[in-house]
Order: sequence, then structure tokens, then C-alpha cells
Amino acid sequence: MDVAIIAAAMTDFGERDAWIRELLAEAGEACLDSAPVGRDAVEHLYVSNMASGELEGQTGVMNALAHDLGVLPAYAERVDQTSASGAAGVFEAWQSVASGASEMTLLVGGEKMTHRDTPETSDVVASVTHPVEYKHGVTLPAFGAMAARLYMHEHDAPRESLARVAVKNHENALANPFAQFHKEIDVETVLESPMVNDPLRLYDYCPVTDGSAALLFCPVSVAEQYTDDYVRVAGVGGATDTHVVHERSDPLAMDAVAESGDRAFGMADWGVDDLDVAELHDMVTVLEPLQLEALGIADRGEGWKFVEDGTTSRDGALPVNPSGGLKARGHPLGATGVAQVAELYWQLLGAAGDRQVDADRGLACNVGGFGNCVVTSLLEVPA
Repeated sequence: MDVAIIAAAMTDFGERDAWIRELLAEAGEACLDSAPVGRDAVEHLYVSNMASGELEGQTGVMNALAHDLGVLPAYAERVDQTSASGAAGVFEAWQSVASGASEMTLLVGGEKMTHRDTPETSDVVASVTHPVEYKHGVTLPAFGAMAARLYMHEHDAPRESLARVAVKNHENALANPFAQFHKEIDVETVLESPMVNDPLRLYDYCPVTDGSAALLFCPVSVAEQYTDDYVRVAGVGGATDTHVVHERSDPLAMDAVAESGDRAFGMADWGVDDLDVAELHDMVTVLEPLQLEALGIADRGEGWKFVEDGTTSRDGALPVNPSGGLKARGHPLGATGVAQVAELYWQLLGAAGDRQVDADRGLACNVGGFGNCVVTSLLEVPA
């Protein structure tokens, strides 16, 4: 069954006073209020969230949200796939509608993170690594730095090319009212910011963020009864890679990204050359070129050139992260994959305001761990 998205919403991302239940309800309410159907139509509710228990001591967020939104007695489920929880929720919501189990499915993703200090938050996020790696102090920022050093060495990528990813995405976020950062930066700002993990510095990494986003799914046949403003889920695919990163034959290949992309494109009736816009998981700057290469958008070792020549700029041939990405929009773990798809929804419907690009087809890639689990989603405007 063809699946449509008929509504989307997002809270402001950043340091919020609200707790997780309030954040989830804020995005959920806004999504339902903008939808062409009443909330009594919701049959399934999925909540994407990685760590409400660890970070806030709050469990049962899915049934609490069903009550808070007034969608009882909808079936409710929490989805956790580490930092890919948001897109895992997209997969579950799509599947619930495509299978015929639900005619109207609401997905809300969110995380509350800023109330804990950075070491505490980093420790929770680092728990996604293999226990042996974790025992030796390996964190996701450290993986990013090691990958960046290897990438620059193997492909002669200049250090400035990674800095330009951050510069581009900060510039894009200036036009995104939901983004955590509305601050223009330059290459020098990145290269002179505090060292985090050599050779990467503070501005190479995404921030710790609070926020939530929501989407409403239904069959295309049902969407057509209510609105002309919907997008179709053309494809969705998920995949996993070895849990121990050093066991991979090539740590720069990001095989789960490639496999999830292949599965998503295998569902769609179009290919990578037909893409108009992409939202990629730039938790660290080097991940943007690595995903471009793994998805087949760029040749191996050539992804860094796309930001250098302007291909991925908002006015380039393939805009990447017009939202500002994780780098500048922010990265509330459970919300990120939902926010990526919400951005594509607005872009494809021409509702993205000052950050609007010319697009009929879009891709979102949400990465868990350092490529341990990945979900890729493809959206298009109906023909």
C-alpha cells in the first residue's frame, strides 16, 4: 500500500525548559492541529526516543503521550534505535500503514538532553558502542576524529573541506526558525575552535540538544480524500553493520548506509541521479562526505569535493542539509530522523520559507552509532 505523509511539525531545537513529555506533546499537538483530520482518527502512535529513562528517569513516554494528546485508545509504542531512533520510527510508522494495520499513524520523536552536563550525556550516548571499545574510552566523537584523519590521509582531502561542511550548514540554519544555532561562521572559526578529538574541533561536532518533531502517516488513497498537500514515501530501508567498528574491513565504507540506501531505492521507481535534496546525519562533519559516497551520490574519496565546488550548497545541484543538519539545527537523538523527514516534507511541498530549494524528490539518512544501524528514507511529491 502506498503511504503518504499529510502533516509535520517541529518544536524549537536548543536548550529548552520543557521536559520530555512536554516536548513530545508540543510537537504532537502542532502536527495534529495542522492535519486535515481529527485526532480521533489516530490508530497507532509511535514515539522515537533513545534515552528518556537514562537521561530523565522517565519511562512509559508512549502511553503518557497518547493520554496527553487525547488519542486514546490508539496503540502506542516506543522506538529506540540509538541516534537513528527517529528514522526507525519513520520505518515503523510507514510499515504500520503499508501493512494495513493502521489507517492513520502519528509519529513523534524527541529527546531532553541539556539538563545533564556534557560528560554525563556523552557517557549515555557512548553506551551504544561495544563494551570493549567503551572500556577503553572510545566515544562517538573519537570515532569521528579517527575516521576524519584516515579519510584525509587516504583521499588527500584538505582539513578545510570538513570545516566547510560546518560553515555551509550553519549558513543554512540561519533560515531555519527551528534551528538551535543562528550563527554564521567561517572556516577560520572552525579551525580555531577548541580541540575535541584531534584533528577535529568543537565546530566539527553537533551540539547537545532538546527538541521534538512529528509526522502523520496514512495511505495515499486516504490522503487524497482530505488534501492535495501530501508527500509519498517512495522507499525506506534499514540495515546494520558490525557492532565493533574495528572489525569492519573498511571503516570508511559505511556499509549499512549503502545497504539501507540500496533497499530504499529498490522500493522506489527512481534512482540516486533523480535526487533533488538530501538531509544527512552530520553528527560530525566527516560523516557528510562519507554518506554521499556510501549512497552512491559521490564516487569513493570524492565526497569532500562536493562542498568545495558548491554542489551541496542550498543553490547547488544537490542541496544537502538545507535545514542546517544536526550540526546547526541540533541533534535531540530521538527527534533527529523525524526532523529530517519533516524538512523534506516542507521542501517538497514548497513550504520551507527562506531555505526553500527546488525539489520534487528527497532523501533522508539517519545513522545510529558510527554506522552501526542506519535508516534511509525517500520521499516524493505525487505525480
